[in-house]
Amino acid sequence: MTHMVIVGGGLAGGTAAEALRDEGFDGDVTVVAGEAHPPYQRPPLSKGYLGGSEGRDAVILHPADWYADHGIRLVTGVSATTLDPTAYALHLEGGERLSYDAVLLATGATPRMLPLPGHDLPGVMTLRRLDDSDALAAPLRGGGRRLVVIGAGWIGMEVAATARALGNDVVILEQGAVPLAAALGAEMGEVFRRLHIDHGVDLRTSVGVERIVGDGRAEGVVAGGETLPADLVLVGVGAVPNTALAEAAGIELQNGVLVDAALRTGAPGVFAAGDVANAFHPVLQRHLRSEHWANALNAGKVAARSMLGLSAALDDIPYFYTDQYDLGMELSGYAPLMSDAEIVVRGDVDAREFIAFWTDAGRVVAGMNVNVWDVNEDVQALIRSAERIAPDRLRDPATPLAELLS
Repeated sequence: MTHMVIVGGGLAGGTAAEALRDEGFDGDVTVVAGEAHPPYQRPPLSKGYLGGSEGRDAVILHPADWYADHGIRLVTGVSATTLDPTAYALHLEGGERLSYDAVLLATGATPRMLPLPGHDLPGVMTLRRLDDSDALAAPLRGGGRRLVVIGAGWIGMEVAATARALGNDVVILEQGAVPLAAALGAEMGEVFRRLHIDHGVDLRTSVGVERIVGDGRAEGVVAGGETLPADLVLVGVGAVPNTALAEAAGIELQNGVLVDAALRTGAPGVFAAGDVANAFHPVLQRHLRSEHWANALNAGKVAARSMLGLSAALDDIPYFYTDQYDLGMELSGYAPLMSDAEIVVRGDVDAREFIAFWTDAGRVVAGMNVNVWDVNEDVQALIRSAERIAPDRLRDPATPLAELLS
């Protein structure tokens, strides 16, 4: 009887466990989740779950008894301490030793904490885990609080939108000139800047944060020489992949755990997926680490097939979505190709109903639909085709996307 072990209780790990059974594997499966919860997905933590419109059933992939019903051993609240690839063994807190035939590292990432004076005061928070969202929700759902968000990335902007919808005052502090510029560029980042300002957020860009102040707990943030009062401070300045287990095992690292397109590390029987994995993308012909929901979902399925010795490759077009206020957005494309691309827009940017295409020599390398629905498959088809398309045709709303390749 063979034994598959999955380390991590996020979407990648949970999906991999389910996929092993879907592929017909009837051997032993153990999922080691460091948190007290069964595997769960993270997008609702900054949106619907945080705001109270979604319950835990929107977050938790399967209840604990699902794993028992499928013959999967679920170990919660216990961390893996040591991986020994030569002995095909994983050691857990408390001393348990698990022998495996294949092990998947789906250990995720940890939020960065800025080394600011006062960063360790109560009331200074990050958002990554289910418990983090619960801790934020408790004060925010009552409204009337003052939230200062440090960092205008996706987490910061989504939490700001949710907090405003709950009736809280929100200040966002961003070191760059435009929010989300690293992900979308200045032109599309400006769309989100205006969105938040229109909804009453005090969004300050090109500002440096000096310290967090308070007597016993956070009461303010000093930025640009001004003290901004705060009941809560959220630090959202990115995340660092959790590579300690792999590093101690001598597995090669490079902006995460380095894996091939089949999610195999250089150590026999060891695989990695999700936020921690820097996977070779066969289309880009380069390694790409993605922290988005779709990557974790797809990578879990690929990892399961690969662990079983089946043909598998993570070759999906990266996909991301966000919901902020009355704006819904889907983004598909290759981030490394977006920075030098030309943007072609179809629709009305001011009305926030448009599709933006990032093009390189006429080829669509990414597309973002904002409040325009049922077009993502067509956008992905344009990207996948690598055909040159005239900007005027991309721009023309009278030409259906599906006809651009005909």
